[in-house]
Amino acid sequence: MITIDPKAIPVQKLHQYLLGAIGPRPIAFASTIDQDGNNNLAPFSFFNVFSANPPILIFSPARSGRTNTNKDTFHNVKAIPEVVINIVNHSIVHQMSLASSPYSAGTSEFTKSGLTPIASELIRPMRVAESPVQFECKVNEVVELGSEGGAGNLIICEVLKIHIQSGVLDENNMIDQHKIDLVARMGGNWYCHANSSSMFELIKPITTCGIGYDQIPLDIRNSKVLSGNDLGQLGGIEELPNETDVNEYKLIELSELFVSLEDVPVELEEKLHQRAKQLLTENKLNEAWMTLLSFNNG
Repeated sequence: MITIDPKAIPVQKLHQYLLGAIGPRPIAFASTIDQDGNNNLAPFSFFNVFSANPPILIFSPARSGRTNTNKDTFHNVKAIPEVVINIVNHSIVHQMSLASSPYSAGTSEFTKSGLTPIASELIRPMRVAESPVQFECKVNEVVELGSEGGAGNLIICEVLKIHIQSGVLDENNMIDQHKIDLVARMGGNWYCHANSSSMFELIKPITTCGIGYDQIPLDIRNSKVLSGNDLGQLGGIEELPNETDVNEYKLIELSELFVSLEDVPVELEEKLHQRAKQLLTENKLNEAWMTLLSFNNG
């Protein structure tokens, strides 16, 4: 492991470490206008949602690390404190990237990228018609974090209106995470495509309380097969399966394994742990626990 003092390395190298480690980052495709009414469109991956009541989004057009100049977006929101944050999905990722080119002030990135500008309802900047979700925002505050190259400028935006393409909605009119087909920024030239091959579902313990790592039996915690992450998943169960259920599962699902390895308990235990590990990858938490508990049950 290397240890780095941020003040002891060049800003450009620090920037690479930060962006390489902190990702994937959502992309704010920000549409603004200048005082002369010229459209500007630029993507920023220093971006997220920070509040639902009020609905607040924050993105940061940082100062250039090479020239210490601010982005047109920064100047625009200081003059006209309004912005549309358009969400980027895979179908417009190349056009978004093209819009990030260093065009001169006053040049419309809508024209350069081939994306379609459509009028907003409450603010002056245009929306990107091809974007699956478009947030019309007023800029509540601009926080300048420094005066040197690489310093961020937090654009704190309050959402006034949301436009969502019907094609990304499910039967309950909520955004379907598979249909929206989002992309996100990684380090260097790398992006992340959030599709079915890269996404997984993890039930969040918001209303439930797992038994915790410390309540897992010691022989399972000392497993040579199960990782710390596996044990974390096991610790999420609210209550261990009862002895009757474990015995029934053992007789129906594990009998062949127990018969074949009854004289080699060390190998039997390892096989059970391997089976439990596979069940955990399938989110079959209860079955994984019954498999593990079966070794010392009955």
